[in-house]
Amino acid sequence: MNNHIKKLADTIAPYREKIIHHKVYSQIKSIHELNIFMKYHVYAVWDFMSLLKSLQNNLTCTTLPWFPKGSADTRFLINEIVVGEESDVDMNGNRMSHFELYLAAMKQSGADESNIKSFINVLIEDKSMEQAFDIANVPAQVRKFVNQTFNVIHTNQPHIQAAVFTFGREDLIPGMFHSIIHDIHKNFPDSISIFKYYLERHIEVDGDHHSHLALDMTERLCGDDEKKWSEATENTIASLQSRILLWDGVYDEIMSTKN
Repeated sequence: MNNHIKKLADTIAPYREKIIHHKVYSQIKSIHELNIFMKYHVYAVWDFMSLLKSLQNNLTCTTLPWFPKGSADTRFLINEIVVGEESDVDMNGNRMSHFELYLAAMKQSGADESNIKSFINVLIEDKSMEQAFDIANVPAQVRKFVNQTFNVIHTNQPHIQAAVFTFGREDLIPGMFHSIIHDIHKNFPDSISIFKYYLERHIEVDGDHHSHLALDMTERLCGDDEKKWSEATENTIASLQSRILLWDGVYDEIMSTKN
């Protein structure tokens, strides 16, 4: 492993551990509690795509007239990831993005899709993010999380975006959560089969192939520049901290319904 990658990974390890061992997972024991989780998590699935596309915009030519931009190696890496995330396949082989797959999972399980759909529709109307938050009545923890992601996007610095994409967003859902979903699926196969497939696809595509591509991309973009590695680390930590707060929000709402 590259020394810079190892140093970054070691520095952010405590924050990743807090996410992977967060108390929220042990409280998800029914479809109702899973639906609360999904209502929050869907925003992370959506803004992940926004972060991904910001990288593609910075690393490839997405305007006209076209011209070669940057390294062909990094162009390949980001385009390969975009293809998988933006046009994957569902359980029946139909093409759709991972976000659309997640919405299908929410619909099947009975999760509330109204907030995220309202949020997207407001943005489509070219209104501000804050207006979309207000109109869709988005929880405070979600707002902070999405705003942190867009802070990274607005840096317009590919090395920062790549680091957060690689270390702050991939492989953060622990095996414990997969076991919980497996147990719920055994009792309610017709309610969460799509969500179970989404998680399995996440492991297969995002956690394996894409994670290797993303590591390579981050290493190439930061190179031997200590300042870039420092900025990458700082922004990744901020992203992980916002994910912890997001999970805190899920936990609080689940506990409030139990009480």
